Formats: sequence, structure tokens, C-alpha cells
Amino acid sequence: MQKIYLSDAGPKVSPAVYGFYRWDSEAENNASSMEKIVNLCLELEINTFDHADIYGSSRCEELFGQVISQKSFKREDLVLFTKCGLRVPHASDASVRVKHYDTSAKHITASVENSLRRLRTDYIDIFLLDHLDPISNLEETAIALEKLKKSGKVNNIGVANFSVFQHQLLASYLHTPIVTHHLEFNLLNTAALDNGQLDYIKQRYMRPLVSAPVASGRIAAGTDEQAVRVRKKLQEIAAKYSVDIESVAVAWLIKLEALPLIGTRDEQRIRNIANAFNIQLDHQDWYELYTASRGEIQE
Repeated sequence: MQKIYLSDAGPKVSPAVYGFYRWDSEAENNASSMEKIVNLCLELEINTFDHADIYGSSRCEELFGQVISQKSFKREDLVLFTKCGLRVPHASDASVRVKHYDTSAKHITASVENSLRRLRTDYIDIFLLDHLDPISNLEETAIALEKLKKSGKVNNIGVANFSVFQHQLLASYLHTPIVTHHLEFNLLNTAALDNGQLDYIKQRYMRPLVSAPVASGRIAAGTDEQAVRVRKKLQEIAAKYSVDIESVAVAWLIKLEALPLIGTRDEQRIRNIANAFNIQLDHQDWYELYTASRGEIQE
């Protein structure tokens, strides 16, 4: 895959990104599983990886750090995302009683330090805030982010799951540009296209980083009315291009300049997503799929 710029101010990344947001089963979170995924991604020329301080019950960063410290490739050949903000109750942290958001300067700074230690790296390529905490002091949050960037511990700043107004609000406090927005978007969830989030991201000369690009398996196996309707249209179009339906579903996202954030551990599904970049989806095929998603009747 040819590397692309994340934004007019951001770094180059692989057009597909692997994220560990589905790594919830602690029994499956081990160095062997992590190494298998990393090697497959690198084979497919995916060198960009997305983490968070809570992924895999807070173990994914540590496992990733173990794997890359034992490999022959260089740290500078990888692009690492991580994020903080969402906090959920877990046995490993008795201080969290209820799911909440914390984007305070104190939490951001501590989270970055912990992520650097777990990932065994001196810097994070892109650090994102996951949701915006409405009761944290936003000026202090912005100052903390600027300090982390100035120190070299964070090279770029992004956001995840922000509304358009939240995105604008944080940007107004920062001197440093926001380089990406991580949000959920796929053929079965087009809210970001309909509510202006994608338009605003493009206005800021950024590419959206979209999680659940194949709707967590619903596109291939969902039984609800929308999934069945979209899958039927995908099957028609996939036959035209001689590819898997999931590849077409991701090609639909790529047409919007989105970067698919791969979350599955299934090797074939990862390959299906990577193969989407070989498809030149026809303009009207894109609209047929959008129409099927919305349930509109074609005249």
C-alpha cells in the first residue's frame, strides 16, 4: 500500500489501519496472538496501529510493546496511535466506579506516560482524545496537549467520537492542528455522512479514521432488514468486480477518502479489507449502495 498523508498537517500512514478496539477477551490477549496480527498487517503493508489505554483490559499496549521490541523492524517504520478519555470499570482499577469520560490535563498526561512505558517507545505518532469530557477544564486540557507535543512525547493530536461542535470547540483552544477524527462509520451506520461530521473533517483537510468498516460482521452475517438489503446489493456489485462483499463495503468507504480501521482478528476478513484498495468502485455503484443503506426506493 502506498502511504498517504493523514491530513495537510499530519504524518504519512498506511491507507488501512489496524486497531485493537475489539480485543476484549483477556483469554485471547497474548503475545502470540499479537505477533500473528502484527506480522499479517506488515505483510499487507499496513504499518499503522491504533491503541488506547483501555484496549484489551489495558493489556494491548503492553503486548504490542513486547512484540515490537523483539522484532527486526525499526520503530520509525511504524506509525502508532493511542488515545485516552473513556474510562470503564475494571478489576485492574478500583478507582473507576462508573463508565465516564476524563480529558483532564492530569489524566491525559498520566495516560501518555503509561502508554509510552507499555509500548516501549519514546514517542506517540498520533495521540487522540476519546470523547470530550464536558466538565474538565478545556483550557488546561489544551495546554497539556500542547506541552506533550512540545516535549516530543506526542507528535500529532487527533480526536475520537467528537461531535462537530466538540471538534470545533477543542480546535479553538489549540495552536496545534487536529490531524484526524476517529469515528464509527460504515454502510449500516452512515450517521457521520448525514450529520455533517464527514463534511467538517474534509473542511479541515483531514481524512476520517473509521472504525467498524464492515459493521462488526453485520454486513456479512446480519439478519436485520437493513443488513439483508445492503448485503443483497453488495452481492450484485461484488460479482461485477469478482471480489468479496466486504471488500466492496470498504471500497465504498475509501471513495469518501476514509481510512478503514480494522478490528477483526480473522485473517480472511483482514485480507478482504486490504483488498478493497484494488477496487475502483464506479460512481453509480457507490450511490446504489448508499440508496440500499437508506432504504430508499430507486425509480
